[in-house]
Amino acid sequence: MPDSAHPEGTPGAHGFLPERPPVRTMAGTWAGLSELAGAAATAPDAETARGLVARAARDGELTALRQRVSRLSPRNADAASLRVAVIAAACGWSALDPVAPASPRIADAAFLDLWAAVAHRIDHQQFVALPTLALLNWAPERKPRRHLPIDQLARTEALVPVVRWSPQGQPLGRLDLLMLATTRLEAHGIWLLRLAGTLAGRAPGDASTGTALRRLIRIQHALRAQLRSEAAELRAAPASARQGAVLGALAEQGALEPPVFLAADAVLGTGGRRSGEGGRHQMRRHLTAGQRAWLTALDRHCAPVRTLAHRGGPDAAVYREAQESLIALRRTYAGLVHCAVHPGGFAAADRVDAVA
Repeated sequence: MPDSAHPEGTPGAHGFLPERPPVRTMAGTWAGLSELAGAAATAPDAETARGLVARAARDGELTALRQRVSRLSPRNADAASLRVAVIAAACGWSALDPVAPASPRIADAAFLDLWAAVAHRIDHQQFVALPTLALLNWAPERKPRRHLPIDQLARTEALVPVVRWSPQGQPLGRLDLLMLATTRLEAHGIWLLRLAGTLAGRAPGDASTGTALRRLIRIQHALRAQLRSEAAELRAAPASARQGAVLGALAEQGALEPPVFLAADAVLGTGGRRSGEGGRHQMRRHLTAGQRAWLTALDRHCAPVRTLAHRGGPDAAVYREAQESLIALRRTYAGLVHCAVHPGGFAAADRVDAVA
């Protein structure tokens, strides 16, 4: 798709990453939200995390923040959304709709009010999911010597979490490392998004379609190799039943799909084949409105390419190979998730990946 087809806030120039590095330190009253998020993330269990939220509510801290949400700049609103998402996930509330009538019987009402206000401010209702928890939760370990495009920064610099799920002074656990691996996956996946744009509108008989699909396969193989390279570090990291439970709850609600996979789906049709149109909508519900609109446009523009699924010839064979390479990439990512969810080890994850 041409650059003019990419409204502000969509993945046109920088993938699904934010346009600038996430806010590492929030100032003023918002510093309290950062402290609460860090304490909830490292609490020994969900009940302890909920107790921290209840205390902040009793002290009026959450109400004070709720009253200031409308004053947040867009970048700081994103920063607040990360911290609210961490708290919700740490408390076991990630599946809740903050404005649903039943929610106050389960979660703290003052926190729900803050959650709903932040969702309204960023115009993104279902942000307690991987795109927020990973792609807004990283910073370069050291300040880069020169200005770098956001995707290159996330590809080339050592990254650290903004909000840690592992206590300070201890090595990063598997949940932290999985989130950083997802950020790097999105940064490297910018090449896939750019190639998807070149395939948009191509006729299945176009002489360059087969070449573009072969490049897509190479990119997906490279992304898979990158994930495999992350596996050893993830396997060696401290395992935590608590972090595994948080991640498992997100997985149960389908909130762990890397956005770059959804872009590949829009080109290749594997998501629609697997889940139907309703399933595709569910898989995208955690993205922003602009990102969902971009993917819908990509669906439409890549429809001619997807007719190769029903054709014969060399290009059709390459198209099917591209589909299979995306399936293998997904299985490799599922192996990393399995390792992070299950403290018992990586063996089962290795078996999941091996079938690809």
